[in-house]
Amino acid sequence: MIQVVDYYKIYRDLVAVSGLSFEVKSGSILGLVGPNGAGKTTTLRALAGIIPPSRGQILIAGHNIETDAVAAKRQLAYIPDDPKLFESLTVWEHLRFVASAYGVENFEPAAEEYLAMFELVEKRDTVTQELSRGMRQKVAIACAYLHNPQAILFDEPLTGLDPHGIRTLKASIVARAAAGAAVIVSSHLLVLVENLCTDLLILRRGRALFCGPVQEARERFGSLGAETLEDVFFRAIEGQEAV
Repeated sequence: MIQVVDYYKIYRDLVAVSGLSFEVKSGSILGLVGPNGAGKTTTLRALAGIIPPSRGQILIAGHNIETDAVAAKRQLAYIPDDPKLFESLTVWEHLRFVASAYGVENFEPAAEEYLAMFELVEKRDTVTQELSRGMRQKVAIACAYLHNPQAILFDEPLTGLDPHGIRTLKASIVARAAAGAAVIVSSHLLVLVENLCTDLLILRRGRALFCGPVQEARERFGSLGAETLEDVFFRAIEGQEAV
């Protein structure tokens, strides 16, 4: 569902991402992890079609994000770490706008479901500039889900969410994957990745140190003890062994 082939992103003399190749299949949840400056957000922004690759190919549901952008983005949702909403629109107006943009007919039942799921029912007629950081995050997620995307990208999705919101979001991600979506979750919270993700991509300085199932990462970087994903992460980073 998501395919990245020999992806490079170069800014003048800075190589932000170098020769990255991976895929996320339908039903999989990929945890994208790495230190600050590893290239995680740069990769997500390229996958979302916001910035073009310097080299390589990115395919979403078989559509090239550069040459067939509209078709690719119809299958895609991207929730950045700080979603930019239309401050003068209400929550419901955001959902109606997204439905119109993506051609979602009879969107109201699904929109009502997401309002209830993310505890936004009482805020439906509130303009988003009056919402808290966490509520704004929930609005962005509800809008992202509305057109039933087959590839979903999250960048630090738990920012601002309360415990109930975190639990709801995690359950929704699992449900989306079970329904066939390919999901990428970029986060510094390794406990989230450990509890949620089926696969792991570890980046350092724009290069992949590991890409594969979480259990394979444990076997490669772990020991005979019961290793946490944090242990696996630091062993991979400190070893700096690229795939």
